[in-house]
Amino acid sequence: MRSAYQIVSDHYAASARGDLAGMTAEVAPDVQWTEMAGFPCAGMHVGPAQVIEKVFKVLGSEWEGYGFKLETLVDGGDRIVGIGDYRGTYRNTGKAMDARVVHVWRVEGGMVRHFEQFTDTLLVAQAMR
Repeated sequence: MRSAYQIVSDHYAASARGDLAGMTAEVAPDVQWTEMAGFPCAGMHVGPAQVIEKVFKVLGSEWEGYGFKLETLVDGGDRIVGIGDYRGTYRNTGKAMDARVVHVWRVEGGMVRHFEQFTDTLLVAQAMR
């Protein structure tokens, strides 16, 4: 069985390629995916379909060049922490955003079961105003 570190690392690699199928390949059908309060896609989204529709597609349509640049990936066994930056330009305002972010992943049985995002939502909100 692949390690939690490999699974999350592969998710980020797929994200960098724009490979949605690769990003969700090892996401559990009942994943609990939490975007921080104050973020455009705030809330808990359950299941890959909700994550795609309410997070990935929204960010892709509302932001130009939106992406996450991974700086460090911390191996905590079944908990993996990704540290990096969000970047993009909000289409409605033309304002750019660059915000630090931390992702906390929990992988069980070879599948992502929980994801939680922590970021500076003020920087994101400023780009949207």
